Amino acid sequence: MDLKDMQALYLKRQSCRSFSDMIVPEEVIAEICRTALLAPSATNAQPWRLIAVMGEKKDEIVKYLQRLGMNKFASKASALVAVAEGKSGGMMKLGSVFKENEFVRNDLGILTAHLVLAAEAAGVGSCILGWRDEEKLRAALGLGKDTLIPVVVALGYPEEAYPVREKKRKPLEEVFTLLK
Repeated sequence: MDLKDMQALYLKRQSCRSFSDMIVPEEVIAEICRTALLAPSATNAQPWRLIAVMGEKKDEIVKYLQRLGMNKFASKASALVAVAEGKSGGMMKLGSVFKENEFVRNDLGILTAHLVLAAEAAGVGSCILGWRDEEKLRAALGLGKDTLIPVVVALGYPEEAYPVREKKRKPLEEVFTLLK
């Protein structure tokens, strides 16, 4: 894959808020997650867990993502993937203290980006959901009180007529500097 192919993938990937009734097979969900888990992490700590839910379990927890009328479309997703904080290594914890940087949170963001791009490469739509009742979500997923779930990603095949929207980005010169 060259840079042009990657740009095409990035241009095609968008937040899908209209999923079809066609179910994404479990094997495809697992392969998307397996691909996302190739994401880099500080000190290779891989401080994450991906928890995919489908079927009745998805129907049970989707209500914890739909507060104040948000994320209603998530009910039609084939799967929800919770991106959860896992165990981080000693070097990562030490680096976080000395550098005053939450490396775990950075790594979870990198993993999430890899997850949605892997889904797009597999022809599966995705939407990153930040709105949630984290306490109830943690309990439903059997996670401890201290486990952070910064996002949940909805996965499903987009409706056939779902339009690819033009990406509106700031001009390169406004957000990029090259110093020599």
